[in-house]
Amino acid sequence: MPQPPGEHSFYEIAKEHKRKSRILFVVLLAFNTAAAIVFFLAISAVVGLFFSRPQVLSLSYLAGLALLAILFSLALAAFELGDARRNGPPFILKRLSAQTPDLSDRYHQRLADVVEEMRIASGLEKIKAYVLPDHTVNCLALVEPDETPCIGMTEGMLADFTRDELQAAAAHEAAHILRGDSVFMTLVYALGDIFERFRDFRRGSDSPNDNRPLPLTTLLIRFLARTISREREVLADAVAVELCRSPVALARAIYKAHLANSFVGAFDPAYASLFIVSPGSKGNGEDGKTDWWDTHPPLMKRIRVLAEMAHLKAEDVIRQVWDSRSGREAAQSIQNMREETPEENTAPPDPASLLARGCPRCGIPLSETFYEGVPIGSCQRCGGKLVEEKAVDRILARTEIGFAPELRKKAETFQARFMRNPIATLKMNDRVSPHPPCPSCGYPMRTRPFNYQYFVPVDKCLSCFRLWFDADELEILQILVEEAKNPSG
Repeated sequence: MPQPPGEHSFYEIAKEHKRKSRILFVVLLAFNTAAAIVFFLAISAVVGLFFSRPQVLSLSYLAGLALLAILFSLALAAFELGDARRNGPPFILKRLSAQTPDLSDRYHQRLADVVEEMRIASGLEKIKAYVLPDHTVNCLALVEPDETPCIGMTEGMLADFTRDELQAAAAHEAAHILRGDSVFMTLVYALGDIFERFRDFRRGSDSPNDNRPLPLTTLLIRFLARTISREREVLADAVAVELCRSPVALARAIYKAHLANSFVGAFDPAYASLFIVSPGSKGNGEDGKTDWWDTHPPLMKRIRVLAEMAHLKAEDVIRQVWDSRSGREAAQSIQNMREETPEENTAPPDPASLLARGCPRCGIPLSETFYEGVPIGSCQRCGGKLVEEKAVDRILARTEIGFAPELRKKAETFQARFMRNPIATLKMNDRVSPHPPCPSCGYPMRTRPFNYQYFVPVDKCLSCFRLWFDADELEILQILVEEAKNPSG
């Protein structure tokens, strides 16, 4: 089939990609050499000026100076490449706050399963999975210093994607690993992060501005990344379809990630090329046009190519995305207020799986259950919930549960009552229970706002870092977060 005007075949794109990869290393050596020559010339000029040595401008001297600069640049390039391979990947993962999956969490377990499935499909020996604790929707692939490839997905992606879409996204990243893109891109970003690592080494990594990239870092990374063809994403899409066998699922995944206006950490301008869609892209490339700085091909071009593989139109894929969202909202289980739950429908706790210290309100043992895929302790009598502090953000990113109008009304009343006085630490049910014992460790808990954005008062254990939510408090927090994300909804 003839190629559309202005477009290239996959083979031509791959050839161009290899050519630009070689150019990148030549540019690095040339930059080091030019900087070294300027540096040595400046020193020679100062020496000749202050010590009256005209021989510094002789041809033989300049030739020796150029040779010294080339040797110095080669040594510097070797050091930069070695440092980038050794320290770059851990630095990037640290900056993105990447964590290994918590296999007690059902969403994290599904991520580990999907990555393992794509490892088998791709024939790779090993792929590590990472979770990026961010509510936005994106994923990336890196290669660690021991040459172990890894795939990272945000909490938002785990919450928003269906299983086949997660498989497609993981297949896309596995395709980057198979094609060698991940090795090269990890090296590119590690080279660009040299200034960041030097800054952290000089001042320590606990600085309050630790996650703010230097302007020079952003400019250098974007320039280095742009030397590589943006069509690598189209190639990875094609290989991903061979792995997951579902071009439509991949098209939906790309479109949903784009809709989420993805943004991870504070690295929108710096780490864009690593992700499946450009972080912070607002309609970029939807009209088929891209700027020189754009790191990804036009969105609709990718959707169209994938849709045509399934004999569909891009509009059909987009319609599927919106239809699936409507269906997902309709399929949500509806959470009523606790006091409206019939007592006879409450199952007794299982004696074999209880948190021994019991509910701080009722004193009865807590049963172990799941809420939005997260393991929690639950009181079957009063409806209180014990949740690990680090797991609450996962719950807030997920939408398995919808809320009855009465519960939403209660959240509205709570907001009107408490948000006027954020300093107040009274519990919303007006119970007076100073320093209740933590059901997990027995340490006295303290009543604190959940955070300084959502002043829902909860009991916090400062020993084992668990939170106790009285009946409906966790649901109210979810409603407040949901309404903050969708103020018009």
